[in-house]
Amino acid sequence: MKRADPLLKKGLKTRSEVLGKAYVDRSFQSATQYTKDLVEITTKAAWGLVWSRPGLKRKYRSLLNLGALIALGQPQELRIHIRGALNNGLSRKEISESVIHCAIYVGFPRAAEARRAMTEVFEQIDKEKVPIQPRAGEMS
Repeated sequence: MKRADPLLKKGLKTRSEVLGKAYVDRSFQSATQYTKDLVEITTKAAWGLVWSRPGLKRKYRSLLNLGALIALGQPQELRIHIRGALNNGLSRKEISESVIHCAIYVGFPRAAEARRAMTEVFEQIDKEKVPIQPRAGEMS
């Protein structure tokens, strides 16, 4: 990985703030010769270009991500982004409401899978006994 790349640096900073430094470090450390390019491209494009844009607060970006991931039926990514949404200031109630809202538009089976993922994340966080602290300025 070329850490001198400014877009990669920007993406790493944003991605770490949203998903947590430990998660981001693991994703790079576990990358293989076959996966490292995708990890780097994702960090540059999604996090360095899009998530870093000033047009939307991160809380709203997280809400959009939850809806998209629920619609696409991607519970593994959804679990990651539920944590990110909490970090970005969404409440558990708002996340729960987003699942209910999506049920009408993308179907109850997708919403049921999202509910299971959401419940797992909330239970895991409760077991960790380390409260999620939203970033300053991301609450509104």
